[in-house]
Amino acid sequence: MRFAIFGSGAVGGYFGARLAKAGEDVTFIARGGHLKAMQGHGLRVDSLAGHFSLDTVNATDKPGEVGEVDVILVGVKAWQVPEAAEAMRPMVGINTYVVPLQNGVEAPSQLAKVLGEAHVLGGLCGLIASVEQPGHLRHTGAEPFITFGEMDNRVTERVKKLQLAIDHAGGAKANIASDILVAMWDKFMFITAWSGLGAITRSPLGTFRSHPETREMLRQALTETYVVAQARGVSLAPDSVNAMIARYDKLPETGTASMQRDIMAGRPSELEQQSGAVVRIGKEVGVETPINAFIYHSLLPMERRARGQTQFQ
Repeated sequence: MRFAIFGSGAVGGYFGARLAKAGEDVTFIARGGHLKAMQGHGLRVDSLAGHFSLDTVNATDKPGEVGEVDVILVGVKAWQVPEAAEAMRPMVGINTYVVPLQNGVEAPSQLAKVLGEAHVLGGLCGLIASVEQPGHLRHTGAEPFITFGEMDNRVTERVKKLQLAIDHAGGAKANIASDILVAMWDKFMFITAWSGLGAITRSPLGTFRSHPETREMLRQALTETYVVAQARGVSLAPDSVNAMIARYDKLPETGTASMQRDIMAGRPSELEQQSGAVVRIGKEVGVETPINAFIYHSLLPMERRARGQTQFQ
């Protein structure tokens, strides 16, 4: 299969490197120093699932020169998806399909608006990784996985082929979702509450889950997202909130979420696609989301400053 990894940072780069190592035809779409390092020296991956290096990789910042591919894995930040969808048009042929890996639930519809519904699967992933330096990725936590599926939940041949390719590559588990919307909203609910509380408190998971007051805020944030999902017709499990609290309690106390890290570092973040999306979709379906609104509105000035959208520096 011919793959393109659109957004080849820590997440996209990791999964693309695994596929390339297994012999798949992979082109990495990247930019800046990371792109130059890959073009000059290949890609190095330090991983809990085994270290490896690729001496040479196909890497470019010009999607128009790649040609049509079979699969595009989208590894950009959630707020970059609409722009990425336009840029990847030249790589999309009649049989090409696109798999978003972002946190959030809006990427499939954003991609479909540009590329057409027939070309888009639902997807999500799990992985704790970082770009150690240009051309060097480090996988530091979580067992990597990609979950995906047709938006109507049919188990098609293209879904089966993708599962086989990822499983054959090793270093990541490929899951075909029985209900892709449930899978995406489950991840969305889990990461959004964690990201929001972490960013508001400027604290790792172990701190805000251990204080009764912020633990209750965490529960309320989860509950609001659960109710919004139900109103959208997404059948999350009835015990989802308690199950997620139990999942948080099993994670390392030093854990932080990527949106939290971006906000604390003064970088543009996925605030609009996480807490902001809960508030926005809640309004669409008539569900009040006061805790998520508090988180979103409190962090919005910092987000706007990071994007250069305010005169107050």
